[in-house]
Amino acid sequence: MASDHHDAEEAETTSTLVWFRRDLRVADNLALSEAIGAGGSVTALFVLDDEAGERPMGAAQRVWLHHSLEALAGALRKLDVQLVLKRGNMQCAISDAIEALGARHVFWNRIYEPSLIKIDDAMVDDLGKRGIAVRQFDGQLLHEPGAVTTGKDEPYRVYTPFWRALERLGEPRAPLDPPEKAKRKAKSIKSDDLSDWALLPRRPDWSKSILAEWSPGEAGAHERLDDFIEGPFVDYDDARDFPDREGTSRLSPHLAFGEITPYQIWEATKRRPKTVGNNARTTFRKEVGWREFAYHLLVHNPKLATRNFNSRFDDFPWSSNKTAFNAWKAGRTGYPIVDAGMRQLWQTGWMHNRVRMVCASFLTKHLLLHWREGERWFWDTLVDADPASNAAQWQWVAGSGADAAPYFRIFNPVIQGEKFDPQGDYVRQFVPELEKLGNRFIHKPWDAADDILDAAGIKLGETYPKPIVDHQTARQRALTAYDKIKDDA
Repeated sequence: MASDHHDAEEAETTSTLVWFRRDLRVADNLALSEAIGAGGSVTALFVLDDEAGERPMGAAQRVWLHHSLEALAGALRKLDVQLVLKRGNMQCAISDAIEALGARHVFWNRIYEPSLIKIDDAMVDDLGKRGIAVRQFDGQLLHEPGAVTTGKDEPYRVYTPFWRALERLGEPRAPLDPPEKAKRKAKSIKSDDLSDWALLPRRPDWSKSILAEWSPGEAGAHERLDDFIEGPFVDYDDARDFPDREGTSRLSPHLAFGEITPYQIWEATKRRPKTVGNNARTTFRKEVGWREFAYHLLVHNPKLATRNFNSRFDDFPWSSNKTAFNAWKAGRTGYPIVDAGMRQLWQTGWMHNRVRMVCASFLTKHLLLHWREGERWFWDTLVDADPASNAAQWQWVAGSGADAAPYFRIFNPVIQGEKFDPQGDYVRQFVPELEKLGNRFIHKPWDAADDILDAAGIKLGETYPKPIVDHQTARQRALTAYDKIKDDA
């Protein structure tokens, strides 16, 4: 009994440092809840370390990070927890904060980039030698990557059996409510000023169009989740493929920053049981499962963003046409569905998933440009850029990845446009120079007669580009290139 009393007394006088990373929230945050629950004072720390991890954060995500940190600081203040910001080496920043606070405990939630896992392991070892207690918690994924293996105790390479294995693990844990206020207020320590990090663009300030589309932060994440569950969720199984309507959750950037957890999303899918069929619920949960699969792949293949998962593609005869690449980036390929997607990406920091596949297929198969080029561009321009999902999806489309679409599956951008944007509303929104063109030609303006183009105010090659490649010619070229590595294999 005396020992228990001593432990409780020590907890109430102990300072705990909670290290934030991709968990910018207060609800369902195990590290924060456990730290506050211990009874001592709590200080939060976020470190911007561009040298840690595989590569620095992209420009679009820096905009999001700025606003998400502002929101987090406000939420933590209500809990009597200071958010300390530091830029530089994360080990040094944590060490300095521990010294300034006299902290005896450091808590954090795990993340799963292989290079960052190594840093975490080194930190645990170093802090342990210094007598600092470390506790790590889950929160980014429903299940630890190592928990899902084949019967031979090997990592899965195909999604469907991976998903079945996930299902066999049973229901995920219930999400946690936000914690109560900290029982003791920690002494304030020096923090960087967020504005000094210059995360926001200035000349020009292209972030305004992104912020018109999104509300970074935990509150924005839950508003987005509620809107989805009460709206598009009911038709998700069918509507998710159509970029001309609000058929998806758009939760991906909030997940990427940990403003919401997969546990909270999973729990929310249990709502509306009378109006949501099993197909919609299962299909949506499988998208959450695909994100888990992507991290499963990354943990077992640390170079997923730079190295072909299927080594046969190491000898693929990729092109290096910079003019074509620049046309693709700018949404000036002459294929309306591709151009709409690339412009949506530039304007909003996001692109509909069906269109992502079409744009990625066009780059890798119509233009024969390496998937790594596209992956890097998406990394810089997506607000939901994720080290696992981004790389896994690009390799899936290119044919070089796990459980990949076969390389010879080449999307016809005209057919994709006509099927998934049948009224042309999506194209007209992001390619306004075509807005007066009728539905018959909106996805293939080159087929329209001159008088129809004139009436729509379109001059191909001037107001809107002619196709930079012919679909049939490009398709045959891609198949010929694929035959080369197939024959060599």
